[in-house]
Amino acid sequence: MVAEPPLSPRAERGETLRVTTRSSCDGMCPRSAIPIDDPADPRLAPYAAIRERDLVGRQGRFIVEGEVTLRLMLSPASRFKAESILLLPERLAGFAELVATLPEPPPVYCAPRAVMSAVAGFPIHRGVLAVGVTGAPAEPDALIPAPSAPATVLGLVGLTNHDNVGGLFRNAAAFGADAVLLDPESCDPLYRKAIRVSAGAALTVHFARAASARALLDLAERHDLVPLAMTPGAEHDLADAPLPARVLVLLGSEGPGLAAELMAKSQTIRIGMAAGFDSLNVATAGAIALRELWRARRRI
Repeated sequence: MVAEPPLSPRAERGETLRVTTRSSCDGMCPRSAIPIDDPADPRLAPYAAIRERDLVGRQGRFIVEGEVTLRLMLSPASRFKAESILLLPERLAGFAELVATLPEPPPVYCAPRAVMSAVAGFPIHRGVLAVGVTGAPAEPDALIPAPSAPATVLGLVGLTNHDNVGGLFRNAAAFGADAVLLDPESCDPLYRKAIRVSAGAALTVHFARAASARALLDLAERHDLVPLAMTPGAEHDLADAPLPARVLVLLGSEGPGLAAELMAKSQTIRIGMAAGFDSLNVATAGAIALRELWRARRRI
């Protein structure tokens, strides 16, 4: 088991675990589920103070919420396994058959809404939570396709917005990107909101964290990837530029964008748009670039 980080003083005082009305699961949970009526039950510790632990981290664990993302995590497409599942009694029937098909089913806990909300620290509406295990981090070089094959790799630099990162993972899955590489400043794609915005793609798309933004260029050189830096001031339009078979698409934050050093060592590309406006959300820009690369790759 992975050790949990310490709770904040607020959580230690029990403020996020207080429940005023105990609702029993007796008679509501099927035999395949484990009923829990006490928010202080240690088996629910990984679910405690969810929002606070979103900020401080979970040391090898992450939280999945909602039916769509949980079903994806329990599918063969997921790169991660569930350590446990926590459901409202009325949500159990929808997952019983799926969980039963797993080679090593995780424990499924059943708790009433008041208990789930007390543990999580906020009102629970969907009634579907799970704890996933991150496992050992992937090495960036291990994710790059062989030199003889086409390759589309997304490089994220300084992206700290979870909506943008989640959206880019969703785009990467939609257009068949081989991997997503993140610099140290970019946020964790297994953050709860990023997983939700990605529609679960963060659980299926291969990703790794590079040692630095410069390390992304070094990796591109080692693996014969052409670095394409997306920037509004580029000379070449994405729609007209010849697109190599093996590329590393670099995307920076919407404010400062990519560093001059990165752009100087990359082929810069812009997305043509109406005169007088040169700004797109980074996830939208990434989707357009990946779509063009996907079309070009299909013609190879």
